[in-house]
Amino acid sequence: MEKTPKAAAEPCKHPPGKFVPVIDRNRCEGKGDCISACPKDVFVLGVLPKSDRDGLSWIGKVKGFAHGWKQAFMPNASACEACGLCVTACPERAIKLERA
Repeated sequence: MEKTPKAAAEPCKHPPGKFVPVIDRNRCEGKGDCISACPKDVFVLGVLPKSDRDGLSWIGKVKGFAHGWKQAFMPNASACEACGLCVTACPERAIKLERA
């Protein structure tokens, strides 16, 4: 079976930069499903800096520690066209789209 390119799977709904993904740091476990789902290469995986860990809830700190503080980041958030594939792909429901 031939794979359909991810960009063709869901048409983007808005011009770049109108909406941006927001990651709930207490939920993200850095599994990377958002990376493979995003047709615009908005996401990368990285390690949550120590300075950002203090603001996490107790559960967020436990999850972060258990997953090596690995989380998704958005160095290319301005390229987001609000297709919503990242929201659907995230198993922790850690991503939502907000108006920029």
